[in-house]
Amino acid sequence: MISVNERYDVVLASNSPRRRELLAGMGVDFRVEVISGIDETYPDTLPVEQVAEYLSGRKAQAYELRPNELLITADTVVICGGRVLGKPADEAEARAMLRELSGKSHRVITGVTLRSMNREVRLSDVSEVDFAELTEDEIEHYVKRYRPLDKAGAYGIQEWIGYVGITGIRGSFYNVMGLPTRRLYEELKRF
Repeated sequence: MISVNERYDVVLASNSPRRRELLAGMGVDFRVEVISGIDETYPDTLPVEQVAEYLSGRKAQAYELRPNELLITADTVVICGGRVLGKPADEAEARAMLRELSGKSHRVITGVTLRSMNREVRLSDVSEVDFAELTEDEIEHYVKRYRPLDKAGAYGIQEWIGYVGITGIRGSFYNVMGLPTRRLYEELKRF
């Protein structure tokens, strides 16, 4: 059981309905504050494994904390072939990303930052996901019907493509959805 709400007003700075669902499912009372206009670029020299944590930290720094607040920010990236696949700019890029993931394994890394007035903790979690070979018709159906333009790597594991296209996962399923719930739970207990 998490007692973080006894000490803090928890703020989730995220537009993601999936992150809201996962944090609520953990039994945390929170409110949502959306921070807009954050620059989500990162240095070219930054190792791809550190990108998600770096971006979650940038989001946390953009928020002006009030006393007794605990801020949670997160960012999820998909890494395939040593390259970061963020959110696709359009349907053409979404199709290209799904073609790249088709028949391969890739890593999903979610970085999380917890920040209060006197403490900041950053963490990340890695899951490995195996995709089946996807046909052009399957890719087209998914992109047109589910419009995955707001998802890293152009897919949501909890949607149709996760049911029919994912053959294996090593690590946290919820991390792939956008929040490493077990790691976050442990850190919230320490906070």
